[in-house]
Amino acid sequence: MASKRYELIILGQGSAAFAAAIKANDLRIKTAMIGGNATPGTVIGGTCVNVGCMPSKRLITVANAFYHAKGNSFEGVSYGEGKLDFKQVIEQKNKLVGKFRKEKYADVAESLEHVTYIEGKGRFASKNAVEVNGQKIECEKFLVAVGAKSYVIPVKGLDSIDYLTNEEALDLKELPESLCVIGGRALGLEFAQMYSHFGTKVTILQRSGRIIPEEEPEISDLLRRYLEDEGIEIYTGMSINSIRKSGSKKVVNFSIKGKVKEIEVGHILFATGRKPNTDDMNLEKAGVKLDEKGFVKVNSEMRTSAPHIWAAGDVIGEPMLETIAAKEGAVAVENAFTKNKKKINFKEVPRAVFTHPEVASVGLTDAQAVSRAIKCKCGILPLELVPKAHIIGDTRGLVKIVINRKTKQILGVHILAPNAADLIHEGTLAVKFKFTVDDIIDTVHVFPTLSESIKLAAQSFYKDVSKLSCCTE
Repeated sequence: MASKRYELIILGQGSAAFAAAIKANDLRIKTAMIGGNATPGTVIGGTCVNVGCMPSKRLITVANAFYHAKGNSFEGVSYGEGKLDFKQVIEQKNKLVGKFRKEKYADVAESLEHVTYIEGKGRFASKNAVEVNGQKIECEKFLVAVGAKSYVIPVKGLDSIDYLTNEEALDLKELPESLCVIGGRALGLEFAQMYSHFGTKVTILQRSGRIIPEEEPEISDLLRRYLEDEGIEIYTGMSINSIRKSGSKKVVNFSIKGKVKEIEVGHILFATGRKPNTDDMNLEKAGVKLDEKGFVKVNSEMRTSAPHIWAAGDVIGEPMLETIAAKEGAVAVENAFTKNKKKINFKEVPRAVFTHPEVASVGLTDAQAVSRAIKCKCGILPLELVPKAHIIGDTRGLVKIVINRKTKQILGVHILAPNAADLIHEGTLAVKFKFTVDDIIDTVHVFPTLSESIKLAAQSFYKDVSKLSCCTE
């Protein structure tokens, strides 16, 4: 076997790997980035650009436009029934994905002077070497950033049917008449509403007592009501017994509140979590320890149990977000090659669910603050008290702020609103820099905007916002 030496080998080709490669290039570190397919859809660029954020949010945007054109909230405006060419929608999505895969990943990899991209699946051959395409490559330091893939829960009869994960659900050739989504967290809800907006009859099955159970109960309860108002059927607190074929249909048998129910659908989509791509990587040869689910264990500096190996991205587990994966990759390389020993405060990381209205959160929930023995106080502002919500004709949602009762420091911000994913960043800065509600109140906001809801929510700790004029303080 031919042998080459590098200062750093990155295993992976997604967000964490690319951020790490760019940081390594900035530091002029001789690097090999080895990218191989763990699943058919994850080519260069990894999950986000190929089978994650980019394609799903594109389809969600198109579905929202199609759905709301039929029933907008403005009097005097009528568009009538639209026409949907689902095949063309998918083709446009694929063109967008191809454009970003080339411009933001393939072209970027080629432009990195100190980084060599090697296409192929890498695995450890020994403590200080990996094998790829029959070649052994030696190195002193490694970064494992191979990502994760869909996890499908074991169900009786699963082997007898064809089912969907997020990858297949993004590339269907025809719009399904009916769809059962198993899983009521972010991915499940996004796909459920997207297909419902396109015209599919959708049912959601969720094991826990409420959808998006990690969010504030006020938000999950309201969002459920909005989804059901749109015709989506939702069952929570249920358990699946079996799945079987019935002609061209699939039948899901499940129990809820002691009763057995069955639904017949055209497709079943599993949105039941993700599992790491650590199989067949020979990580044990390098001394890298995994947790009980197969995710790579790291310390606060992204270092694994092997002192010469770091890990970043979805392969280390939650939160599995494109942005934090990139930050983890960059931090890992900086910690490996400089005297800086950076750490990531995950309480400052915002997250979003791209339903309509959207959900976005950062920091502690009410329950998390209480569990930490923090004497907290919460302010909840219904979106109907925000003038801009009336202007755009959508007053669904709320803003909830969690503060330290004594210091008034903002501990968490939680939003259900149109464009919540864009609004959350003021909350992110507040949590990161330990702002108080007084700091938010003292900051002038543009009127009329949805972002003014953050200020109004802060004011609600002192005043009855419903009795204020449009512009106060």
